[in-house]
Amino acid sequence: VVPFLPPGVGICGVFPRRLSHFSSLHKISYTTKTVKTAAGEIEIETPRDRKGDFEPKIVKKHQTVLEDLENKIIALYSKGMTVRDIQELLSDMYGMDISPSLISKITDRLTPKIEEWQSRPLERIYVILYIDCIFYKVRQDGKVVDKAVYVVIGVNKEGRKELLGFWINETESASFWFKVLNDLKSRGVKDVLIFSVDNLSGIGKAIKGVYPQAEIQKCVVHQIRNSLRYVSWKDKKGLSSDLKKVYGAATLEEAELRMDEFEEKWGNKYPHVIKSWRTNREELMAYFKYPLELRKLMYTTNIIESVNSRFRKVTDGKRVFPSDMSVLKNLYLAALGLAKKWNRSIIKDWGIIYGQLSVIFEERLEA
Repeated sequence: VVPFLPPGVGICGVFPRRLSHFSSLHKISYTTKTVKTAAGEIEIETPRDRKGDFEPKIVKKHQTVLEDLENKIIALYSKGMTVRDIQELLSDMYGMDISPSLISKITDRLTPKIEEWQSRPLERIYVILYIDCIFYKVRQDGKVVDKAVYVVIGVNKEGRKELLGFWINETESASFWFKVLNDLKSRGVKDVLIFSVDNLSGIGKAIKGVYPQAEIQKCVVHQIRNSLRYVSWKDKKGLSSDLKKVYGAATLEEAELRMDEFEEKWGNKYPHVIKSWRTNREELMAYFKYPLELRKLMYTTNIIESVNSRFRKVTDGKRVFPSDMSVLKNLYLAALGLAKKWNRSIIKDWGIIYGQLSVIFEERLEA
């Protein structure tokens, strides 16, 4: 039994032939088009009225790929496949020819979702924010340039990790970091207890300008890597071992003593290493103020490094991106996968850590 349908409404947006008496009554004709689906290509007849008022609900005007196939294309894209790879796979699996430009248009539908995600409200307070960057080659004005994508990850009061956003910029500066931090503040982040950052240009000044009460901890792991960069291969093992005595000390006093011993042993041969540690002493050693469990979260950006490795996994097949938005589409899809994983877990020993935080930052956590 076919129910009576009012003018302008079809079954799945398609009128079957047996409603021809109805279509003739309302001056409806048909146009034929081929639609690509996960089951292959099918031919449908879409109603068309004289005034052009009819709007199909499921197979919309000008739509040639159904939603189930669109979702599969986006899923393949999220796994790091290039547009050409997806085109070849669909051709092999379904025998259909979908142009690279059509696949790009389908992935472009992520753009409003990305913009919404980038501006979503955030929590009022984060215990720690980790900031780091990952580099990609992007086409711009006919040239291939290196772009830095800055990633910010927060740990909230419940001990859950959250990726707060991405920011793309070619250069680091205090003004750029002011923009990033003010963006976070406008989205609801009123306080941050601790920032764990690499030695990013201008970041310290920006943090103190936007979150003046925040503790700044520079990543010790990055500092070690930078220290070893210009060290002779035969000295690296010994120098690394001596540096470990500094950052692995039980107290700040012991760390300073070990640093003096380190300088006495290596200062003449590698003065640049000593200068770097001395210059950044306050922000490299900030974690000594806190209990051991909290120190492990502070002095390294390992959390964000693991995120960056996931991003690299889904972007390794794409040597050059055609645009900034192309980079963001890939990272956004990877971020959605991370969010599902993080929603099911909290940081190890969080009960102990939060108990310590409640004593140290009592007024700010309860505000």
